Amino acid sequence: MAIRKKNTKNPPVLSHEFILQNHADIVSCVGMFFVLGLMFEATAEASIVFITLQHSVPVPAAKEQGTESRSLYNYGVKDLATVFFYMLVAIIIHATVQEYVLDKINRQMQFPKTKQSRFNESGQLSVFYLVSCVWGTLILISENYVSDTTVLWRAHPQNMMTFQMKFFYISQLAYWLHAFPELYFQKTKKQDIPRQLIYFGLHLFHIAGAYLLYLDHLGLVLLVLHYFVELLSHLCDLFYMSDEKYEQGFSLWAIVIVLGRLLILIVSVLTVGFHLAGSETQKPDIIAGNFNVLAAKIAVLSSSCTIQAFITWNLITLQLQRWREQSNFEVPCAKKKRMTTKGRSRKGTENGVEISNRVDSPRNRKDK
Repeated sequence: MAIRKKNTKNPPVLSHEFILQNHADIVSCVGMFFVLGLMFEATAEASIVFITLQHSVPVPAAKEQGTESRSLYNYGVKDLATVFFYMLVAIIIHATVQEYVLDKINRQMQFPKTKQSRFNESGQLSVFYLVSCVWGTLILISENYVSDTTVLWRAHPQNMMTFQMKFFYISQLAYWLHAFPELYFQKTKKQDIPRQLIYFGLHLFHIAGAYLLYLDHLGLVLLVLHYFVELLSHLCDLFYMSDEKYEQGFSLWAIVIVLGRLLILIVSVLTVGFHLAGSETQKPDIIAGNFNVLAAKIAVLSSSCTIQAFITWNLITLQLQRWREQSNFEVPCAKKKRMTTKGRSRKGTENGVEISNRVDSPRNRKDK
């Protein structure tokens, strides 16, 4: 036993425990190599590919507006290097939030081991969903999505993205990619891994699909709606774990999630089915970035309906599981209360009989 304690405190270098305990520091060192590469002329070009956005196209400004030319972006192979670098950044931020926020709350609340993994998962996703909702809403406001909803299906030029739009999608892809190695770093249980893989894979698939098909406007609106609903669900879970009196929040969350899923389906059908139908082409043009064909629209609608059905099914199963747990918990409590009340009544009757016997005893009769 003494040897085990020594190994857990000071594990050998590059061992399994060493990597798990110091994975954030190792990833920070890897990321610093790319940043330090900017200081030298020989490696600056290679480092820029990892750190800054690539595939920019200068667009001249209109003469009547009198503004300067700006740069728009499309996608390419170099985006893989950028996604990899920001995946390292996501791992570092994940470890920072875990160590300086969630672990401290865990020590104060003294959660059992069964609740710690759930708390850490909901805490990490709540931070990500909150930041993504605020960031996505700011992009919607800055690009006039709120005042002019026709921008949703009238993206000009069709195969270009603004800087903030592309950076948002690069960050989203990096975050969901970083979630796969986090299953190893966080020592996720084997029975939870398939559920997590499906959850991460669905998000990654749909975000990458919106990015590659240049449906960034539609994808941004759907992501903000989806993340807002998921944020409410994880906040309800956090409040419930801190105090079970907040269980009524799940009923509110169930109503909001149904309305949110319905709104996502309506926006998807209206945008893909009606507004993009006016510019439908017979063959996809990969170079021009036009994928507005019947097969692409069917794929987008079917994938959107599939993920909404999957999430709704998970909601139903989760609610049924909680109701079963609550009913199983209430039955023993009710039995326990009945046993205590019966015990008190029996004790009271026994005391009454004992008192009456004392009163009617022969010794008391002689005294009388």
